[in-house]
Amino acid sequence: MITAKHPRLRLKPGAHKRLATGHPWIYSNEVAMDAGAKALPPGGVVTIEDAGGNPLATAHFNPKPLISLRILEAKPDVAIDAAWFTQRLLQAQALRQRLIPDPFYRWVHAEGDHLPGLIVDRCRDVVVVQPNTAGMDRAMPEITVAIQSLMSPKAIILRGDSSYRALEGLGDVTNVMVGEVTSPVKITENGRIFFADPLGGQKTGWFFDQRDNRAFVAGLANDHKVLDLYTHTGGFAIACAANGAKSALGIDGSALALELATKAAAANNLSSICKFERADVFDFLDAASNRKDKFDVVVADPPAFVKSRKDLKPGLQGYRKLARLCAGITTKGGVLFIASCSHNAPLAEFTEAVARGITDAGRSGRILKTSGASADHPVHLQLPESAYLKALTIALD
Repeated sequence: MITAKHPRLRLKPGAHKRLATGHPWIYSNEVAMDAGAKALPPGGVVTIEDAGGNPLATAHFNPKPLISLRILEAKPDVAIDAAWFTQRLLQAQALRQRLIPDPFYRWVHAEGDHLPGLIVDRCRDVVVVQPNTAGMDRAMPEITVAIQSLMSPKAIILRGDSSYRALEGLGDVTNVMVGEVTSPVKITENGRIFFADPLGGQKTGWFFDQRDNRAFVAGLANDHKVLDLYTHTGGFAIACAANGAKSALGIDGSALALELATKAAAANNLSSICKFERADVFDFLDAASNRKDKFDVVVADPPAFVKSRKDLKPGLQGYRKLARLCAGITTKGGVLFIASCSHNAPLAEFTEAVARGITDAGRSGRILKTSGASADHPVHLQLPESAYLKALTIALD
């Protein structure tokens, strides 16, 4: 391991204890923020010292957000260069290749792959990178070199437009750093074809986190009528149709996403089964209820309703309302799949909100499965909040 002399950053007394357990974060109120610390550039690499001056670890430092230090190595003065990133990417890649046969996966899941603040999605030869912290943003040249050392990408796309970046003092930016992308990117999942827009689509253009959940729900859809709310580019609808659904209707507010969903349905010879409609989901559900429409399988995979802790109460009310409206149009004996990608909404409170919504609709049910993200989204052992996705599959009586 190559060493380097980094600026020293001292912790307050006792603040090193959580670090000793393997936790990857240190908060700003645990740092001795003297003039020297405040003068350090956001996103720089530092060596952390305990209150007695003993060197402990190597980290990215940003004095602006609450999470000021993100641990890169549990050793001091480690060189965080292209070779270091190459080794971390190689470890992450080896795990994915054990899990997923095709080169379509989340390559790096931030703290879950010991690369805090970094997201990398791979769509065969197109790589989409989300640097969500000042440290990873500054390291993009090294990250790009590391990716190119492990594969020959057709394109490397920078998606710097997540809400997390604002907390780090970063602006929005999206561009093609290497190569070019001239058309939607083709994705293969569970033997089916989909299309993603890594430049203009949501997040990185495709949601690998729902891979296993799509397969599970599709297994319940044979010969049934399916409604896929917040369908995005048609993931659940097409998976269900491919598994024998009688019909699959996808609803979303994005015209671009629905164009890609329609394209995917045609590529899978499922256009006669899959239909897509642009609408606000809550407006659609109100209208469907008034028409007394019924569906055997209802999927609701909304964007985050709880973007920060202050949003928890109204966000949970939103999940409760969504569950109520979905339960109202689900057949007796039908299945409701409902998910939350809000890491600020704990599983227990999300489950309670959904249960209340189902009760509000005059229905009862049984949870068949509680699930999270697919295995290419590993959870850091000391950071349970990195398990952001939670989903309930419920049989409604």
